[in-house]
Amino acid sequence: MARYRFRQVRLYVDAALSNGAQIALEREQVHYLVSVMRLAQGAEILVFNGRDGEWTALLAEATKKRGLLTVERCLRPQTPAPRLDYCFAPLKQARLDYMVQKATEMGVGCLRPVLTQHGQVSRINTDRMRANVIEACEQCGVLSVPEIKPPEPLAAFLDSWPADNPDGLILFCDEAAPTDDPLTILSALEPCPLALLIGPEGGFSVDERDRLLAMPSVRAIPLGPRILRADTAAVAALALVQATLGDWQAQKPKAP
Repeated sequence: MARYRFRQVRLYVDAALSNGAQIALEREQVHYLVSVMRLAQGAEILVFNGRDGEWTALLAEATKKRGLLTVERCLRPQTPAPRLDYCFAPLKQARLDYMVQKATEMGVGCLRPVLTQHGQVSRINTDRMRANVIEACEQCGVLSVPEIKPPEPLAAFLDSWPADNPDGLILFCDEAAPTDDPLTILSALEPCPLALLIGPEGGFSVDERDRLLAMPSVRAIPLGPRILRADTAAVAALALVQATLGDWQAQKPKAP
């Protein structure tokens, strides 16, 4: 597999990618390539669409109003979407932007806003979330673009998860867990479809926590001895999950 080219401009496009394909760029993309990055006609960039892998492309036409790419060759084949959903109570905008970017970098397959009883934000701009996802993918060499689900009540998510993922688990980050050690819990699990659930800064309600702990598809995990802000908890929890059950380590063989 080709290594990621850190110094080359990388752009997300929605069009299909194949040898010789031509892609007309959107106005914002033309501005970025020509006015911001100062690329001229004939410059080579990297393109991806979340479906067809990563390709080289030449800037075949470059003016301030129009840009055209010619796709050349595939450098990296498409990777499958990670089997890791990140479920979170919505945050205020600046911190939500940060969390979405970091979750994308950490390799989630799906972002799922859930509305909880103690949540402070009830509305979320999914178009802005999408823009942050794309930017993080472009900057960090990510090939599989996370899906963004519309916001839904926590109860609705908990109702649908077992049926949609009969072999999956919800990892519930519980600040009231009786231990501070998440590694012992995570290391004992087998790889499977996962949802990582982090609540609002006010915490889950008593009813919400009782329901989570009663579900057979839920495992409560702590995040150490300190209370973390929700955006910090996202990075910490995703690092733990990827290191023990995700793509930071060789997959464990399935039990016979």
